[in-house]
Amino acid sequence: MSPKAERSMVPRERPTSYYGRPIVKRPVWKPEIPLYFFFGGLAGGSATLAAAATFAGRPRLARRAWAGAFVGVTVSPVLLIRDLGQPRRFLYMLRVVKVTSPMSLGAWLLAANGGATTLAAGLNLLLPRRRGGLPEVGAALVGAPLATYTAALITNSAIPAWSEARLEMPFVFASSAAASAAGAAMLTVPSAEAEPARALGIAAVAVEEVASRVMLKRLGPLAKAYEEGEPGKIDRAARALSAAGALALAIGGRAGRRHGASEADRTRRAISATGGALLLAGACCKRWAVFKAGFASAEDPAQTVDLQRARMAGR
Repeated sequence: MSPKAERSMVPRERPTSYYGRPIVKRPVWKPEIPLYFFFGGLAGGSATLAAAATFAGRPRLARRAWAGAFVGVTVSPVLLIRDLGQPRRFLYMLRVVKVTSPMSLGAWLLAANGGATTLAAGLNLLLPRRRGGLPEVGAALVGAPLATYTAALITNSAIPAWSEARLEMPFVFASSAAASAAGAAMLTVPSAEAEPARALGIAAVAVEEVASRVMLKRLGPLAKAYEEGEPGKIDRAARALSAAGALALAIGGRAGRRHGASEADRTRRAISATGGALLLAGACCKRWAVFKAGFASAEDPAQTVDLQRARMAGR
């Protein structure tokens, strides 16, 4: 038998792609995009919290939450325009409304929420005892989809780790947005008046953890894009920060019932502010982890091939 024939009989590993090159293109987004995800979630979550506080008769919590929503909705278009490169490109996105395009709807949600939040924040600042009206309702109604549309944006792609997480990702982003809104409120509102934000922050961290675990379990082999390498490190940091923040909020709530009035206020304020900062850091890291996981998934041709083979086998 000739050497050539012998070599042909040696089993070789089947390549996953042409010369091992990526099959789908990696995202072209810049680092401003995960920050845009974070501030968009902060804007939407804070607007919803602020509207609820306004109608519930909690003016101080409402004013500070409206301030957080205003900051988020002001920074978000700046980050988006920096990624687009030119301001007029953002205006071009507003020329039409395409209901099948998350990008088109997101641009309109951002513009609508910006107007409603600015009006509501201004009215609540000028009228401290305001009990709410159409601006607050409008900001809340637009704020909720603003906080989650970015989940639809990334899952409506060809990147396996994103597209296959389309069922759970909106819950992950919504809970992360709620946690960031609660964290911002705990940083600026006296502890005694921020109990709704405290409860929201603890519940949001719990929901985010459950949704993330369900997502990773359902993804199967695709979950390694979130668990390994740089995305895995960032995601573990996000979970640790969020858990520590929720624990600090819980401890801060209990501290007020064990000490005297003045001492309790100082103790709760310090612990609650620390918890709020941790929640904000955790929410930001969560968006970074999801962002980086998309790059890792796109650069791994095996994820695309395995997904296609699984679909073919399912047929």
